[in-house]
Amino acid sequence: MAEYTIKMADERGNVLEQIENGASEAELRDRFAQQGYFVYSIKSKGLLSGDIGLPRRRKVKQDQFVIFNQQFVTLIHAGLPIIQSLELLIKRQRNPFFRSVLQNVRDRVRGGELLSEAFEAQQVFPKVYTTTLLAGEKSGNLEEVLGRYISFQRLAVSFRKKLIASLVYPALLVVVLIVMLTFLITFVVPQFANLYSALGANLPPMTALMLTIGVNAKEYFPYGLAVLAIVGFFAWRWMKSDRGSTQMDRIKLKTPLLGDIWLKYQVAVFSRMLSTLLSGGLPLVPSLETAGQSMQSRLIAHGIQDSTIGVREGQPLARSLEATEVFPQMSVEMIEVGESTGALPAMLNSVADFYQEDVENALATAMALIEPVILIVMGVVVAFVLISLYLPIFSLGAGTVH
Repeated sequence: MAEYTIKMADERGNVLEQIENGASEAELRDRFAQQGYFVYSIKSKGLLSGDIGLPRRRKVKQDQFVIFNQQFVTLIHAGLPIIQSLELLIKRQRNPFFRSVLQNVRDRVRGGELLSEAFEAQQVFPKVYTTTLLAGEKSGNLEEVLGRYISFQRLAVSFRKKLIASLVYPALLVVVLIVMLTFLITFVVPQFANLYSALGANLPPMTALMLTIGVNAKEYFPYGLAVLAIVGFFAWRWMKSDRGSTQMDRIKLKTPLLGDIWLKYQVAVFSRMLSTLLSGGLPLVPSLETAGQSMQSRLIAHGIQDSTIGVREGQPLARSLEATEVFPQMSVEMIEVGESTGALPAMLNSVADFYQEDVENALATAMALIEPVILIVMGVVVAFVLISLYLPIFSLGAGTVH
């Protein structure tokens, strides 16, 4: 979806100008013409919007989306029609982009589209949400289905915040280490190189090596940054591709200590998502397809797609997941128990709870090991740089350097 500025007039001749989201100018023109407006002009917002160039993709923050759905369910529970509920929430929405998206949803629903279709047309909401809405519309129990989705989102947001909070300090240490080394090598070391060059001192091999690194780093630092930026850009583009993303997931999986944590986190997200969809009344195959499309990990997504084919052919879910050789054996066994007892959604929630707790404990243990390792590496590197720089001065003070 892209943003457009649309200028139009209503039946009374009142001229309106507002920002709307649409797939194209033609789609917007047809939509408002059907609603009885006379469209004067439609202009794309920004150079990267509209039909020229690349469409600008924006997202709605997860916290804002959870709050919106909580308020939406409350209004529906109070007996308000969907369009009136959307009108009230649009007036209270402070985020301009989210407000314009909700206006688009309201206009589409008013024009006769299903709520799930209107949200899906925005292309900024997760697939699991629009599928959940569709299940609620088909079952006639939209309020209960949305309530389950809100519970799922709350747990997901809480889990994600805990993970981010546990990674902040190690990430900060790594950034400090990089900044400190960059400063030492590109600024401090060249100063010592000038000093020792003026003294004409015979330098120990360790000092000569460090000075060579520092002088070359200072001279080629801008070029190095440029090369790093180019390599980083192409690496980012490669990782955005299906093949690159899948390969990166395999690398993550093989990473000592953190690989197992990453896999368990993905399994917890998948289990919670699938349980939410099944509890909303969606059949197993469509639920698997939606969960697979919603996964961030391409490796897990491909595994779910393969298992979906097996389930469609009549295989049990547990056996089809086991055949992918991606999911942990414990999760497969728990799902098998859920299938055999007819309580698959409840068992999937248990799988999610089990792996979520396991991830939190494992991550806490890993961070407890990683943090001192980073500090030790920082100390060793800084000590090596300082000793190599000051070693000739110590020798000079002892009268051994000529």
